[in-house]
Amino acid sequence: MPNIAVLDMAGKSVGEITLNDAIFGIEPNASVLHQVVVNYLANQRQGTQSTLTRTEVSGGGKKPWRQKGTGHARQGSTRAPQWTHGGIVHAPKPRDYSYDLNKKVKRLALKSALSDKVISGDLIVLDEFKVETYKTKTVVDCLEAIKAGKKTLIVLEDNNNFAVKSCANIPGVKTAQVNTINTYDILNADTLVIAKGAVGKIEEVYA
Repeated sequence: MPNIAVLDMAGKSVGEITLNDAIFGIEPNASVLHQVVVNYLANQRQGTQSTLTRTEVSGGGKKPWRQKGTGHARQGSTRAPQWTHGGIVHAPKPRDYSYDLNKKVKRLALKSALSDKVISGDLIVLDEFKVETYKTKTVVDCLEAIKAGKKTLIVLEDNNNFAVKSCANIPGVKTAQVNTINTYDILNADTLVIAKGAVGKIEEVYA
């Protein structure tokens, strides 16, 4: 089982924690990670793009010239796709890009992402992430002390509104709770910071 140092918000080591092998110590599955990231991004798409076909653009009701004898190619409408101001061929229309993945695949991807952070040394466990007032500087000082990367995901033990709001206007910093973490956010972060209490909840839920 992997052991990792537990830090306080000043960046000092205050102990060690043994992580569950079934969650933090598996061999990352690159194929499953790819599937889940593609699925996540597809589900984020709004799918609201819409352009006009030749039946929807205004005008073009009159045949521009007679069928024969002009020397021009025959034309039925000035709103055909080859004309300026004409309709769009195979125009994109609103659609739903989302699709579902097997729950076991999602769980394996999450465990792979967490294990990858342990392997790469980008997982930091805090004794507690304590923010008792709306104070961005408290979070900034903490992240500097623990040497977190530019993009940091902080996983909280519970819904601490002070912590969430204090992190909200720091570029690259995102917060989540145990029940809202996802594979994409973990992989997208340079550093994953988890409160010690949240580690226990993650192991309880996903073991």
